[in-house]
Amino acid sequence: MDKKLYVSMSPHIHGDDSVAKNMYRVILALVPALLVSVYAFGWPALLVTAISIASCVVFEYLITRFLMKRPNTLTDGSAVLTGLLLAFNLPSNLPWWIIVIGALVAIGMAKMSFGGLGNNIFNPALVGRVFLLISFPQQMTTWPLTRMQIAASGTDALTGATPLGLIKAGQFDQLPSAIDMLLGNTGGSLGEVAALALLIGVVYLLVTKTITWHIPVSILVTVFIFAACLHLGNPERFADPLTHLLTGGLMLGACFMATDYVTSPMAKSGQIVYGIGIGVLTVLIRSFGSYPEGVSFAILIMNAVTPIINLYCKPKRFGEPRK
Repeated sequence: MDKKLYVSMSPHIHGDDSVAKNMYRVILALVPALLVSVYAFGWPALLVTAISIASCVVFEYLITRFLMKRPNTLTDGSAVLTGLLLAFNLPSNLPWWIIVIGALVAIGMAKMSFGGLGNNIFNPALVGRVFLLISFPQQMTTWPLTRMQIAASGTDALTGATPLGLIKAGQFDQLPSAIDMLLGNTGGSLGEVAALALLIGVVYLLVTKTITWHIPVSILVTVFIFAACLHLGNPERFADPLTHLLTGGLMLGACFMATDYVTSPMAKSGQIVYGIGIGVLTVLIRSFGSYPEGVSFAILIMNAVTPIINLYCKPKRFGEPRK
């Protein structure tokens, strides 16, 4: 029989990437930040993380098995990652039952109700976080101090204001130094106290090509430029740009949540537009809104705009000549 050339449908090039591999890479990249949060807040941080991950895994299994009647999807790692990211958006003193509610909203409402991984419109962990923030504002904004802060204060206080809370109150003289914010010597949620550890994780994701630079860099640069303009115009009211970069959930949101494959634009140009939008909205909410933090709301708003961005910022077709 003569040899023949059989041409199949495109694409013809395959890589060794998979959903599970990318999910576990992101989880691995978050391990340094998790270790810093456990060091800063002690075992309660590990307990919050364990409850969040376990709840997300259990809810996804139950919904997939008994409501959707589909094969088990737990091995792809997405439920574990959602639980880890949700925990990073919570204070370490949050009651366990509130964590479980947040996991149910993140998995049941934001992910599985749309059909599961690949179909959700909004980032599940952020939906869970915002739901808890609106439903339980007192518990979600009672921030424990780190063990370093407690040792340095010489008092019995266990909770205090975050840097963003101090900015909102106009208490710029009480802000921690840039080194303290970079190393995690500040109060806040688990993912707010480890800017340097998060940057280490981002470098790993960039080196392994799990993410590209377009979204995180466009967010961080936009926040820096916009915050610098406000600070130069009125330094007594608006914080300096470096403080904006190192405080709150900006690093976590820009590098690990806004880069979610499902809810972010496909084209590189669209990702830059998406990142600029998140950066502008974050500074606007932080500077003029009622909430000290604006990253979560900014990402969710731009999640909703992603389909429009994809409509106008399309990737180049394979084989299309350069213009």
